[in-house]
Amino acid sequence: MSDIKKWDVEDPKFWDSEGKKVANRNLWISIPSLLCGFAVWLYWGIITIQMLNLGFPFAKSELFTLMAVAGLTGATLRIPSSFFIRLCGGRNTIVFTTALLMIPAIGAGIALQDKNTPLWVFQVLALLSGFGGGNFASSMSNISFFFPKKQQGLALGLNAGLGNFGVTTMQILVPLFMTFGIFGGEPMELVNTSGTLIGKIPAGSDAWIHNAGYIWLLFLIPLAVVGWMGMNNIKASHVTPELPSPAGSFGIISGMLAIGFLTSIFGLWLMLPEKVGGSGFGISKWIVLPIVIALTVFLLKLIPGQIKGNLSRQYKIFNNKHTWVMSIIYTMTFGSFIGFAAGFGLSIKVIFGYQHVLVDGVMNHDIANPDGPSALMYAWMGPFIGALIRPVGGWIADKIGGAKVTQICAVVMVASALGVAYFMQAAYASQTPQEFFVPFLVLFLILFAATGIGNGSTFRTISMVFDKEQAGPVLGWTSAVAAYGAFIIPKVLGEQIKLTTPENALYGFAVFYAVCIVINWWFYLRPGAEHHNP
Repeated sequence: MSDIKKWDVEDPKFWDSEGKKVANRNLWISIPSLLCGFAVWLYWGIITIQMLNLGFPFAKSELFTLMAVAGLTGATLRIPSSFFIRLCGGRNTIVFTTALLMIPAIGAGIALQDKNTPLWVFQVLALLSGFGGGNFASSMSNISFFFPKKQQGLALGLNAGLGNFGVTTMQILVPLFMTFGIFGGEPMELVNTSGTLIGKIPAGSDAWIHNAGYIWLLFLIPLAVVGWMGMNNIKASHVTPELPSPAGSFGIISGMLAIGFLTSIFGLWLMLPEKVGGSGFGISKWIVLPIVIALTVFLLKLIPGQIKGNLSRQYKIFNNKHTWVMSIIYTMTFGSFIGFAAGFGLSIKVIFGYQHVLVDGVMNHDIANPDGPSALMYAWMGPFIGALIRPVGGWIADKIGGAKVTQICAVVMVASALGVAYFMQAAYASQTPQEFFVPFLVLFLILFAATGIGNGSTFRTISMVFDKEQAGPVLGWTSAVAAYGAFIIPKVLGEQIKLTTPENALYGFAVFYAVCIVINWWFYLRPGAEHHNP
């Protein structure tokens, strides 16, 4: 029952009689599974804020490394995940990768019960949280095979957009569930003011921070069961013609993920300082990331047997220039969304949660601001808007064309990024930074909205430019490259905050968006383009 041999959704008769029901069932099981993947991948953005509030003995820069570790690993794991569906089948892949999320969730629940837990333990758990980041590539690739081209903008937008709600869901549920002892364990006392969606929590209150990990088991366990019972593998020639057994599929997935973990660890070791477990070489992230990507692709190609032959066929996407063009454009949209989602909360905490005053002629950024906004009250808003509006972007793109929608979004992103940079600069030089918070927040929310609409429109372009065999792997690959935004943006923000110039990060992003405007116009909007406004 779980394996489908005939699958031709471009045939209207087949789609109406059989395909639509099966496709929608797989989509609506896929969405909550992907939601949990995003939640577990990015919950360090909220956990680290609460670790600061509880007085865990780590510097701000050390806590930023946890988000960077999870971001880099999650993005790298998307590279092997891009090819799982054709190798292992959709049902086998989604169920197993969803079940793997239980490992970091349980680990975080245990480690967060003790302030003396060493940093390396949290780094390992952040590394394992990368499972959730990798899941996006396989999930999107899988759904692309279930729907006809004319409906892929909306279907992929729903899967990605509602899946992205994992960020918002996590940012709402985690602070809330840290306020009571639903899973037992001893609470910790807040050293600094904390908060939830509905308001501030004063210092001295109890907090059960370990619930941030355990809460996801309530969703992951039933989702693994429902996925196994309700999802399908497609054995058609353009999807998974040589489907292995479930155990064989799980083994293939585990081995390929192990390669992604190894290259991620190597990249992090090259980059991170010695005091947080790195080599101390301090090699630039702009050098390390291409090394990690190229090494991962190369090592996967060395896997012998049937996997090597299958990957060689899928690797043909790298001979298509549009694979690289769409990787850049999707990095602008999704890379920005996921990176800002990872760093938004801690940026609010660092910029507006402290007063910035001159002390003996030196600017001090460590004096707590009693009138500052609670990061946990506002961090969820940006990802919420970006995820909510994403299916709308796909729907509009289905009507007027993907490239045109992407171009409008890119222009809005340039303008809003420049505005955010301006108010960041003003706030980080003020004794009362909260005066600049409202315009900062509004412009950042506009930026999130533009990334969300652009995410949906980009999927439409990919589904129209590539044939049915290449579209799935290309969706996975471009999402893998773009997911490095979850590493780059928190890393750049952290570096610029350390240099006391956080606004420079946003100025740099605005320049990148402007370059993407030119690229999108040249390949998809100019007269005579090979694929005009696809």
